[in-house]
Amino acid sequence: MQLQLSTWNEIELHLEHSKGIIIPIGSTEQHGPTGMIGTDAICPEFIAKAAGDEADLLVGPTFNVGIAQHHMAFAGSMTLRPSTMIASIVDWVNSLAHHGFTRIYFLNGHGGNIATINAAFAEVYAQNSLGGTGESGPETQNVKCMLRSWWELGGVMDFCKKAYPKGHGSHATPSEVALTFFAYPGHITNAPLEPKIAPNGGFTDAADYRKNFPDGRIGSDPSLATVEDGGKLVALARAGLVADFGKFALS
Repeated sequence: MQLQLSTWNEIELHLEHSKGIIIPIGSTEQHGPTGMIGTDAICPEFIAKAAGDEADLLVGPTFNVGIAQHHMAFAGSMTLRPSTMIASIVDWVNSLAHHGFTRIYFLNGHGGNIATINAAFAEVYAQNSLGGTGESGPETQNVKCMLRSWWELGGVMDFCKKAYPKGHGSHATPSEVALTFFAYPGHITNAPLEPKIAPNGGFTDAADYRKNFPDGRIGSDPSLATVEDGGKLVALARAGLVADFGKFALS
């Protein structure tokens, strides 16, 4: 069940038996020569929809622009400032809490979001501890927020280690590219990769990132990605999400 495809009447009925909602959250940023710019939003969105369809879970709209300043030297990338993202997440949580949602589960697709999402959760809890701001405090007193990245779900990383013992890397990985190929097979892209496995290393700002990783990849060989692998990853993540969200919703 998707929030944006539902009527207010349907959501009101849903709240009578469940106070939980899944929010896919990701980023809009380059993913090398073969990865879609929307990869980090597509992955959690597609997994969440699959889980929602299977187990009648409510899935909210995708928060699809995140912390990606270091990708801004590549065309098409978009970013939020951490302060902007924190304020937006707090407003999303407050809005949902206003209607009675008390278990808000963020399914993440971008490692660069993690610190900022946790900071937003701290803001939500701080407004409770300090007595709230305006009318929002009482509504969020019983709210719990949870963050889980899709690759942390049961069995996903074990699959990645076996399927990609070399060249998985940390950005534009074959696993995330495979999942997007499964989600959107009409958008599969092939391109020369030189070197085949990209270098590893650190970075600071966008210019430093582009200098160190000219084609956008970090440690990865996305040519290993297949639609079949993407399907297997979705199946693992879907089952993991249903189980993980189920426990959280009852906490």
